Amino acid sequence: MSSDNKDKKPTRSSHSYGKLDKDGFIHRSWMKSEGLPDDAFDGRPVIGICNTWSELTPCNAHLREIAEYVKRGVWEAGGLPLEFPVMSLGETQMRPTAMLFRNLVSMDVEESIRGNPIDGVVLLGGCDKTTPAQLMGAASVDLPTMVISSGPMLNGKHCGSDIGSGTDVWKFSEDVRAGKMPLKDFLKAETGMSRTPGTCMTMGSASTFACLVEAMGLSLPFNGTIPAVDASRRSMAHLTGRRMVDLVREDRKLSSYLTRECLENAIRVLAAIGGSTNAVLHLLAIAGRLGLDLSIDDFDEFTRDVPLLVNLQPSGKYLMEDFHYAGGVPFVLKTLGSLIKTDFETVSGKTIGEIAQEAEGYNADVLHTLDKPVKKNAGIWVLRGNLCPNGALIKPSAASDELLTHEARAVVFQNIEDMKARLDDPDLEVDENSILVLKGCGPKGYPGMPEVGNMPLPQKLLEKGVRDMVRISDARMSGTAFGTVILHVSPEAEAGGPLAFVETGDMIRLDGPARSLDVLVSEEEMARRKAKWPGPETAPKYTRGYYKLYIDHVLQADEGADLDFLVGSSGSEVLRESH
Repeated sequence: MSSDNKDKKPTRSSHSYGKLDKDGFIHRSWMKSEGLPDDAFDGRPVIGICNTWSELTPCNAHLREIAEYVKRGVWEAGGLPLEFPVMSLGETQMRPTAMLFRNLVSMDVEESIRGNPIDGVVLLGGCDKTTPAQLMGAASVDLPTMVISSGPMLNGKHCGSDIGSGTDVWKFSEDVRAGKMPLKDFLKAETGMSRTPGTCMTMGSASTFACLVEAMGLSLPFNGTIPAVDASRRSMAHLTGRRMVDLVREDRKLSSYLTRECLENAIRVLAAIGGSTNAVLHLLAIAGRLGLDLSIDDFDEFTRDVPLLVNLQPSGKYLMEDFHYAGGVPFVLKTLGSLIKTDFETVSGKTIGEIAQEAEGYNADVLHTLDKPVKKNAGIWVLRGNLCPNGALIKPSAASDELLTHEARAVVFQNIEDMKARLDDPDLEVDENSILVLKGCGPKGYPGMPEVGNMPLPQKLLEKGVRDMVRISDARMSGTAFGTVILHVSPEAEAGGPLAFVETGDMIRLDGPARSLDVLVSEEEMARRKAKWPGPETAPKYTRGYYKLYIDHVLQADEGADLDFLVGSSGSEVLRESH
């Protein structure tokens, strides 16, 4: 080993590469087969690049290229970059739902980081569940960590207009079902919507979480908004690699940045950008890995005084490309001012306040002010009541104001198959005032809690011009979706929550401003129904493999839907050698 490094603090990787014995020989020799020189193992920081690249994940299809730019920066700063793959989750491709496998990816990431001789890690993710899964796994190891998101794709185009991922799919689909859009135009939009690699260019779950990563100070500025194909993202990757080496030398672990106060900032930014309800599950799960106190009620508390500031689909008009060039997350932080904490340091070396102070805004129609917001109702409303004793969520910025207080008759579907079979039946007893209720779509029930909460509306109502109804389920909803949709009802029906006992014809009362959701059935009647309940019968049953592990151990939505045995941390220490 080089004498120049003998007085430096030993790196974690030196336990493998620094030994002058059989174990050191094995670790170094096999790595030298990749063409690495002797001085690659002289004690320099080894930076793992955790890559979720996959051709089955179109959002992440360019991350192999991004990794090369990270490597440039690592080499330049005197580190050794080593890229490794983990399971990738293509939200648009995986069945039954990518959320089923978020926890599995977190296990893959955790053990890949812990088991290998690396000193810090750069997480390359993008598509909805990859980045949260990576952060969950990294948090349970707690090495120095930075995030690079894949970035949003360029604006979609159709017939001379911009169109947005997901958001316009839902609109176009309902227009086709209502007979207002020819099928040929629907299929034509299919080609123009997704024109480049990258995540949804609406404020979907991926763009939401990329922006929250930035707001939490876990990435360099503009990570959340630089388009995937913009040269600035490659430049940012280069600078991230360079900065990552510094973090290792400074021994700045993930937990030194990912604190309770940065989570509070993330929640407020979530409201300001009109972010996805999926972020609630992910932030709760990440907090659980670090032992940080966070509950669903915090999302209501910390967003009550934050209006919608970003005029972006699905809650507004524009798309992520417009958001970036208008000023991005740094300008949102600047606009929020005293509503956020500004004195904590980010992985960039600057504080949130310093980043905000340098920010500039360029389009007042995209980025609004506190006194002239896009909408006053924003954030996440957490509902309580006899239908959801452990809570349920609604995103008011994507809802119809007139439906946020509503009382009506329930039309109940026992599971997703029941809904698909009966929704468009002309004889279905449903009108525009009805409340659609869907069971069996929670963490255990589907399994995996799919994005089906924004149920399609009955065709006979679409043909009458109806475009929104109150919908209730134990499912999730895509961040690109919209409507007066109540989600994450907890406990779920499959677990014997009150949702399981709701029947068609029951009256349900939603009072959004009062944060209440109740089925107007007596306690005695609900108890009678519960006593007669045969137990969950509608969900497919799984007797082996990851599905069974997940169903047996998944927590409910109000706890982040992590697996119970993954909550907490095991650290980075590995006590035994491999040979």
